[in-house]
Amino acid sequence: MIVPMVIFLIFAIVFAFHFDTEKMSEFLQKNENTGFLVCVIAYILLGVTLIPSEPITLMVLAWKGPLIAVLLAVIGNTLAAFAELLIGGSIGDISNFEQKKEKLPFHLEKLPINSPIFLLLARMLPGFGPKFVSLASGIFHVPLFTYLWTTLAANIVGAIFVVFGGYGLISLIKK
Repeated sequence: MIVPMVIFLIFAIVFAFHFDTEKMSEFLQKNENTGFLVCVIAYILLGVTLIPSEPITLMVLAWKGPLIAVLLAVIGNTLAAFAELLIGGSIGDISNFEQKKEKLPFHLEKLPINSPIFLLLARMLPGFGPKFVSLASGIFHVPLFTYLWTTLAANIVGAIFVVFGGYGLISLIKK
């Protein structure tokens, strides 16, 4: 499990450093059918890096409109979060986390990681919040059902905000 994970992470980092929004936009215009799959893969690859996926959402918004942009953002970001969960689970397994949990600084071992409220609110923290939740959920072995429904709920709300915020900006620019 570790070797495929490392290969995936290396591929994601290389992709993130070479990601070009202009080339991606051209590709989407020329390859309509495969564009959806490429966007979802891009969400997953960017999801495991520190590079945000919002530019993809805005490209899809310009390409296919708000409904498809929300749908692809939710699917892509949820799959990316699942990949982060798997990475977190691997980190926890490799490091024998359960044995070392009590030694965490700042009483991090007492965080209510299994709480749906915590999972939803921590995902709203800007920057590293969603990644922290996903990795920590994997490390702390949060139940899959709880993790998935909270991730899906947060991704739906987040996608709606990004898409309709972008849609409003596009509308203002066109005036």
